[in-house]
Amino acid sequence: MKKITMALASSLIAIGASAATEVTDLESWFSEGSAHGNIKYYFIETNKRQGNIGKDDTSAWANSIGGKLGYTTARLYGFSAGATFMTTNPFALPDNVDTSIIGRDNAVQQGLNPGDPVAQEGFSVLGEAYLDYQYQGLDAWYGRRVEKTPLVNPKEVRMIPSSIEGGDISYSFENGIKIGGGYLDKFKQRTSSRFVNIVEHALGTDTELITGHKTGNVLPAYLEWRNAHHTVRLYNYYSKDFMNLTYFDAIHKHQVNEDFTWFAGLQGMHQHGIGHSRGVMESNSVAYGGKINGRFFGLKAGATFDESSFLLAYTNVLGSRENEHNSLALPWDGTPLFTDMITSNDLFTSNYGKGLTSSGGYIAGTSGIKVGYTQKYDFTGVKGFKSVLSYAYYDNSNFIEAQQDINLVLAYAVSDFTLALKGIWVNNNAGNSAADTDQEANSGGSITQINKLHQYRVIANWKF
Repeated sequence: MKKITMALASSLIAIGASAATEVTDLESWFSEGSAHGNIKYYFIETNKRQGNIGKDDTSAWANSIGGKLGYTTARLYGFSAGATFMTTNPFALPDNVDTSIIGRDNAVQQGLNPGDPVAQEGFSVLGEAYLDYQYQGLDAWYGRRVEKTPLVNPKEVRMIPSSIEGGDISYSFENGIKIGGGYLDKFKQRTSSRFVNIVEHALGTDTELITGHKTGNVLPAYLEWRNAHHTVRLYNYYSKDFMNLTYFDAIHKHQVNEDFTWFAGLQGMHQHGIGHSRGVMESNSVAYGGKINGRFFGLKAGATFDESSFLLAYTNVLGSRENEHNSLALPWDGTPLFTDMITSNDLFTSNYGKGLTSSGGYIAGTSGIKVGYTQKYDFTGVKGFKSVLSYAYYDNSNFIEAQQDINLVLAYAVSDFTLALKGIWVNNNAGNSAADTDQEANSGGSITQINKLHQYRVIANWKF
């Protein structure tokens, strides 16, 4: 098993105890930087009852330890550099391994089964390596980086995050407006050690057939506005001969007094196939279900009173019309729906070549309702404990029965250490090839669902 070198971690922490915002010489640029990272233990067990579709019930689990170790320099004439090493190291594995915290995508990239021994091997990767320049409101970076955007996301719910390779430039104004754009060339999925061309990662071996090119890129452009009570975001992602996605959300937050705060939000997205992909997918509905033309909207509201928080959300993925792909296509770990649960956009939808697949909440025609309750327990005198209980109901006219998700998280945090116990219970789980769902729906059938999916996770994490 690969091991994280604790001596190296200790020395980096000592070097980077405090980061200077600006220095004047190259030696200080390195010596006055800062170290950061985490050490994480992860246990996961996944059980599926799927006799209703003629498959054997399955049970798989895994243990892994790993995390991240990074270093960011100070600033010299506005420039800084950063690098982050990421690793996952499985141990004490059973005969049936849940590879979703190890190397699942490494196997899928080779055309192997997700449980193949290749997927059970630990790995290390340089997940971040970038140069950044800042001057007043200007911020520009290039390289490998972990970036959070609505539709290209690190999805940090497994062992290590997903990363992108490319560049971005933005400008932030004093009135809270930020504008920016970028170029994304490669994507490293959270269970992979490889940075793969971002369009090839989505479409796999069908990339050239669908887009007319062996590779491609994604050009994001965005506008954000934030103040004490509002957050408004507008993102557009353009990928030549593949698709264009436009996403919008707006949140209003109001603090009534020290104990009571409420918020409300809305969101929407439209994506459509463009150029070469539109003609190819429209002419081959058997393989692809039709051209990409996905749309959804969502609403949410919530309140926090003292140590209790409540959430209510609704989303609707509009139904596909004739000769249209039957789901949203979100291949880069974006899970934007307000009704997302821990199990939303299952890991397989961001595996290599699986960008046209979908989980239940993202299939065309699915409406979702989510209710959430979060409770802190500081009032007991023992600080750091929190519980999160969520319930979601996803319905679709092509579901045999509505999918229902229950998620429970019990968490404890003290200083830089956190411990989380997660239970996930799903009835009538739907997650399929969107083309299959189109064919099933058009022939008067129903979308395939498995009876039950139960998953349990234990996550211990120390940040430094």
